[in-house]
Amino acid sequence: MLKQLVNDFSSLIYPNLCIGCGRGLVTGENYICYHCLVGMPRTYFHLVKGNPLEQIFWGRVPIEKATSWFFYRKGSDYQHFLHHLKYKGLREIGVEMGRNFGAELVATNYFGDVDLMVPVPLHPKKEKQRGYNQSVAIAEGLSQHLNVPIDNGVLIRQHYSETQTKKGRFERWENVSDLFGLTHDEYFAGKHVLLVDDVVTTGSTLEACARKILECNGAKVSVVTLGFASI
Repeated sequence: MLKQLVNDFSSLIYPNLCIGCGRGLVTGENYICYHCLVGMPRTYFHLVKGNPLEQIFWGRVPIEKATSWFFYRKGSDYQHFLHHLKYKGLREIGVEMGRNFGAELVATNYFGDVDLMVPVPLHPKKEKQRGYNQSVAIAEGLSQHLNVPIDNGVLIRQHYSETQTKKGRFERWENVSDLFGLTHDEYFAGKHVLLVDDVVTTGSTLEACARKILECNGAKVSVVTLGFASI
């Protein structure tokens, strides 16, 4: 009953229209219509060894595997999905998109050897302002198909940082290089960790997270994001 009340309230704010194109949704569609789902500019990086996302980290930090769902371009319908997720309070679109991407990934067993998922953490101040961590929502959707547990408490953001939006590669790295910490030393020892984020541009935030995790003996890191934005 509570879930239905929440859904009814959400429908008043976000009617049964696709967040991307504005078309009416039909039974079985949630936030994203079939037309947008089929037309999504997918990267298919998980089918390509040494793909462009993996190349971002070459010479910077050892990443086992990396993939993104779609190419992220400003002004496209698909930008609307992530904009609503991050800035409009529509947490459930993150779960829904993660669920759809997870269904495609599980068919390839690309992350079949992953032990747990770790969403890129927000600083508590930012998470309180937003009301949630969008990367956790994405991870929850992915987990429905990948059947991998989520750990959202050990990797933490220690300092409140400025927005990354208008920074270049070096500025982004300076902004995040000492941001993350672990609440338990060696917690990720011997584990293959899948880092989850919404969009990757320069990879600086994910690199900083991976470096902290890889301080644990025998840890391995892979990366998954919804969007891949080239700079």
